[in-house]
Amino acid sequence: MKEQIFPKNGPKPVGPYSPAIKANGFIFVSGQGPVVMETGEHLVGTIEEKVHRVMGNLQVVLEAAGSSMDKIVKTTIYLTDLGNFKKVNEAYGQYFKDVPPARTTIQAAALPTGIEVEIDAIAIE
Repeated sequence: MKEQIFPKNGPKPVGPYSPAIKANGFIFVSGQGPVVMETGEHLVGTIEEKVHRVMGNLQVVLEAAGSSMDKIVKTTIYLTDLGNFKKVNEAYGQYFKDVPPARTTIQAAALPTGIEVEIDAIAIE
């Protein structure tokens, strides 16, 4: 059995997919970009500011699913420029002090709607 998670005030998908799916004690959060939820526009700023916006969007989706950032067990970070790896690590690392989740980071030739960073996550309930 699976349940669609669609936060009322969360980031809106840009395609035919769910922001998150809850199934068998896990929450699978679709990739989040640096979208300002109130306007739907991309955040303009540094890569660190964009990572913070992405993490905020992940948090909104997880909370709508009854979970939280500290219950994330796996993330994937997609970057259009691995030259930003160190800056992204510094911003991302602020969210996981004790036991950081497993993670994969890859460079993508391009990301939807022209964003520079996207992060998806798997969390437990």
